[in-house]
Amino acid sequence: MQETSLELLPVEEFHKAAFRVSKSELSSLLGVMLFDGWPTFPEAFALRDHASNTTNVLEKEWPGYFFINRNEGHLVGNGGFFGPPNVEGIVEIGYEIAPELWGRGYATSAVNAMLRYAFSHPQVHVVQAHTLAEKNASNRVLEKAGLRFAGEVPNEEFGIVWRWQLGVKL
Repeated sequence: MQETSLELLPVEEFHKAAFRVSKSELSSLLGVMLFDGWPTFPEAFALRDHASNTTNVLEKEWPGYFFINRNEGHLVGNGGFFGPPNVEGIVEIGYEIAPELWGRGYATSAVNAMLRYAFSHPQVHVVQAHTLAEKNASNRVLEKAGLRFAGEVPNEEFGIVWRWQLGVKL
């Protein structure tokens, strides 16, 4: 399957503010259609506490993204990095695709784009992701992108989740 072309647009605070007004406000700002089923995780668009507005270079370098298909004129989903690489050179990715667009290769394209970005930085040795502890489509996306199952880990919200990794420290 040919990889789907996506634009990864960094999420800025003004995008988050527009989203907090309404999805139609964000849609107008981005110039694309948003699907009803998106987002599953609206907490990704929480506004920064202005009292501690300490956006630094590392946060700008490891942003969240909107995944946009300009050819089709819609927002596919969102995702990005959970912050800069830690001292061991591990960076974590996460993503979600609008349910209306599942099964079309968008998640694989987004994950591959984030992997290319992460491994273009010499300080990154491992990219990891977490999924629910069950066989599902996210597992398959990560496997197609080269990540391998690295074990079960405790999670406050879900009990146990599966860790997936790609890199030199597997």
